[in-house]
Amino acid sequence: MTNLSCLVHALEEWAVVEFLKKYLFHVIITSLTISAILVFFIVPLTIVFFIYLTNLLLLIHQRNNEVKADPLSDVWDSARKMIATFWDTYARIWHGYELHGVENLPEGPGILVYYHGAIPIDYLYFLSRLFLWKKRLCLSVADHFVFRLPGLKLLLRVTGVMPGTREECLAALKKGYLVSISPGGVREALFSDESYQLMWGNRKGFAQVALDAKVPIIPMYTQNVREGYRMFKERRCFRQLYESTRLPFTPPYGGLPVKFRTYIGKPIPYDPNITTEELVEKTKTAVQALISKHQTIPGSIWKALLERFDKRRKSD
Repeated sequence: MTNLSCLVHALEEWAVVEFLKKYLFHVIITSLTISAILVFFIVPLTIVFFIYLTNLLLLIHQRNNEVKADPLSDVWDSARKMIATFWDTYARIWHGYELHGVENLPEGPGILVYYHGAIPIDYLYFLSRLFLWKKRLCLSVADHFVFRLPGLKLLLRVTGVMPGTREECLAALKKGYLVSISPGGVREALFSDESYQLMWGNRKGFAQVALDAKVPIIPMYTQNVREGYRMFKERRCFRQLYESTRLPFTPPYGGLPVKFRTYIGKPIPYDPNITTEELVEKTKTAVQALISKHQTIPGSIWKALLERFDKRRKSD
């Protein structure tokens, strides 16, 4: 009986070993695949967490200091500096972030027009560094869905994010603010790709506001923004879902520490003799010129990663 038990035990061990030999490779591949998927989604989720953490810190600051002033007033500058320092540090560490062409920004009001990545984290980096370098607040036109997100009201107000009606933009420009907008907006974020195609559609409100306010338009672009964060390839169902709801259902992925460089181009001065349509085309050409000059097309994640170690910067 003892010998029979030993034989059964040996057979069981042999069966387990054979099972592991047969399926261990598949188990390893599956585990690595799941890990890779988690990593590609964790960084974008971490950014969302940091954004909400920033709003929480503002609420604490407001309560502890009993701040009741207008969120755009100088009273909030210490809080803005704290936020800007955090995001600028993150930008330096994770993306080796650089900002070029600040001298092209006018001293007075103007409209910044930029390409919209899958996640506009590069724009957040720009806002932070601009405030730290120049102590200047640039107001931002955002899509309506942003204002439906819960728990971000104070952060949006303190950082100057607005729905961007014609009246609001004109009022901000009249007060001397820079106002930024991405004509491609969420559509460009979702459906543009490593070809860096501008997707402005028939958007021309920004040009009309610039003409009404008699201010320049300044083009801006961030190198490798699509290599840092991407969207899944466009599918007809996703496109139809977005067009019917105007909500971004497809999640971004990535978060790789590729090199980010933001380039601010030469301003397009106010010209009373130009039409709205002509100014739109002129602005589109200027943004596209920045993309052509500073971006490898199609974009390459590997090249963008290697640029972190390349000390030579592309010429301005």
